[in-house]
Amino acid sequence: MAVGHMKTPLLPSKGKILVVDDEANIVAGLTYALKKEGFRTVTASDGGRGLELARREQPDLVILDWMLPVMDGLEVCRALKADRQTAAIPVLMLTVRSQETDKIVGLEMGADDFVTKPFSPRELIARVKAILRRTQAAPTASELFELGGLRIDWAKHTVTLHSKSVSLTSKEFDLLRVLVQARGRVLSREELLDKAWGYERSLELETRTVDLHVSQLRRKLRGLAERLLTIKNAGYRFVIDD
Repeated sequence: MAVGHMKTPLLPSKGKILVVDDEANIVAGLTYALKKEGFRTVTASDGGRGLELARREQPDLVILDWMLPVMDGLEVCRALKADRQTAAIPVLMLTVRSQETDKIVGLEMGADDFVTKPFSPRELIARVKAILRRTQAAPTASELFELGGLRIDWAKHTVTLHSKSVSLTSKEFDLLRVLVQARGRVLSREELLDKAWGYERSLELETRTVDLHVSQLRRKLRGLAERLLTIKNAGYRFVIDD
């Protein structure tokens, strides 16, 4: 009796990831690593196609190269965050740029995190999982928080300041949530990386990432920025009580 080829059972998908990069070897490596971890992948080799797929496929996360043909990564990121249908999709940017000013520009465009090339697949997968864990987690505190004109709906993932919408990236929202829920307690940069980013402690990560996001958060909170205090040699705290 002839025996047919047995198919390997498919693992339940952990989510859909869009990979946008014009280097075929990087796309192939990321696709392999992500599928091995149970993710479905969609790929594009230029910014225009990547933007089109993001709108059509509605992925759970976009891995986006900075330097792309047709549209560069910053243009794509800006377009994603400006579109209501894709604004909440987290963006993890791949870049050979390591200057602080470059990262600030990326954050201003709405990027949630950066991985500098060359990178290890282990670190990238850890960051992908951390972002998805935070963006998909159910709120653990009261669904609404209000303070001095600031109103945060944890369940709906919305922030308003004096009734005007405040556009935060998913990572800025996570950082604000952790700071607010600390109820005025000082949190070190390492604690914020752990709680807001969810990184494995074994990874070597730059705590400067926290400083960049805090800076962006202060700018967007405007009049309430004075509540987000820097505690020298300790970290940050969000003042709840006057």
